[in-house]
Amino acid sequence: MQSLNAKRRLPPAAIKLLAGCLICLLFPLAALAGGDSKARQRASQALRSGDYEGAEKQFRDALAKDPHDSEARLGLSFALLKQRMLQDAYDHAARVVLAEPLSARAHALLGAVTLASGDFRNSIEEFRTALSIQPDEALAIAGLAMVDFYENRLELAVKGLRRAASLDSAEPDYIFNLGQAAARSERYREAADAYERFLSVAPKTDADRRARIRGLIDFLRYLGKQSSLYVLAGDSKTSLPFESLDGRPILKVHINDSREPLRFVLDTGSGMSVISEETANKLHVREVARGGLARAVGGGGRFDIVYGFLNALQLGDVRVENVPVYIRHFYDNKTPIDGYLGLSVISKFIASVDYGEGVFMLRRPSEANVKDLFGVAISRTSITPLAPGVLEIPLRTTSSGFLSGEVHLAGVERPLNFIIDTGASVSVVSEKLAQEEELSSYLEPTRLRIYGAAGIADDVKSLLLPKVMLGTFTRERISAAVLDLEPVNETAGFTQNGILGGNYLRHFRVSFDFQRGLIRLEPLSQKAKGAGARPAEHLELDENPGQ
Repeated sequence: MQSLNAKRRLPPAAIKLLAGCLICLLFPLAALAGGDSKARQRASQALRSGDYEGAEKQFRDALAKDPHDSEARLGLSFALLKQRMLQDAYDHAARVVLAEPLSARAHALLGAVTLASGDFRNSIEEFRTALSIQPDEALAIAGLAMVDFYENRLELAVKGLRRAASLDSAEPDYIFNLGQAAARSERYREAADAYERFLSVAPKTDADRRARIRGLIDFLRYLGKQSSLYVLAGDSKTSLPFESLDGRPILKVHINDSREPLRFVLDTGSGMSVISEETANKLHVREVARGGLARAVGGGGRFDIVYGFLNALQLGDVRVENVPVYIRHFYDNKTPIDGYLGLSVISKFIASVDYGEGVFMLRRPSEANVKDLFGVAISRTSITPLAPGVLEIPLRTTSSGFLSGEVHLAGVERPLNFIIDTGASVSVVSEKLAQEEELSSYLEPTRLRIYGAAGIADDVKSLLLPKVMLGTFTRERISAAVLDLEPVNETAGFTQNGILGGNYLRHFRVSFDFQRGLIRLEPLSQKAKGAGARPAEHLELDENPGQ
């Protein structure tokens, strides 16, 4: 995904100030209402049919005939946004704002582009500006709802996306996003209904995506028939030791009351939990739905989506019943792993990972003990210090179910969005970020082998980052693999520039408060266990249903 170049990007306030002095020079007002309406109509039809490249060409042809055709320019911006060509999409919307400061659609497009690039602050300002001009601008309503979705305000997200979908029932993105928000808030029937509507209005061009959604609908229908999911039983808290040979916490878990414990990686890079094909066969965990291919790191970049269902999952003294899972093949035959414990299970608790002591802790949240543990609520844009040397940092959740935090790298001015992934042994920098910020001076001679969800990637470049900062905590000399994260960003909703893995996280005692959407970091006073990176690294990213 393209990032917005800081030298070319103007904040909303600057655009408004410049509008008054540049409007007469750039766009004669008399020409703004002109243009070829038939050409725009053909381009809009191409856009609705999913031919985004064709729509782009036709909008460009219209602008070649009349550069002042603001409707064509907004259509071009939208077509570019659909193709995730974010810088160009931004530039065209910004030109219309300069000419027409009261164009609600232009401000909404600026908001959508900046949100897709991961700039939440400016996107919110643009969406609010659009709605102050036109309160029923569906793109702005949907945009603010997606901010709520990423920041875990699910009731507001569902409400906003319902309204956007009712205002523009022909726009498939609003319906699709409603399905995502409904699924995450455990409204499985509504989610399935939304995806059915999506298939009826979405372009027929993406066969892979449609197959994936058909399988997802079957799975959601199955879940909707269950009495309840993620039922908490057993004690309200537990602690259990974990093994960490390569920076990944490996826990002993019992599935369906199995006598023998199974080895599960604690994986905040997985929305749903995952069980290996071999273990599923051994425990007679049957397939309940399947459909389509997921994109991921490694091998051919794709793997079959197969859904299963566990009667119970036991972690120490804590028990969780009725747990949906993915079933897939695991490629690493050297490190025996039976599964990955994902966010959908541990998000029911306050979870702590003490890398120093090798202990994992779970506690059911309540208003009383949340306040006792973590103090007062925080702002999304602030970092809260607790005891000396302890910080709380806000996190967001991507559309695909990953935790994402703002990270700073030495030599890069802008804040970056990184997935916080306990299931990755090594950190990652995206290929695009490495190219855009010219990080080649940090290149290491060592090449890595990466075990991913879709197979094995060999000869992977690596960087030695001089400084990596999360909140105000800086770690020096962090090794990072350079990988193509476009498969991740296609479903993340907003750009992820990298991944913070075990080689960064192992220096802390890490706690996750999912209800308030934050991570708590406490630096360890002594060297953590499992400090060394191994020749083969692990990066298993699995998405939630609804992608």
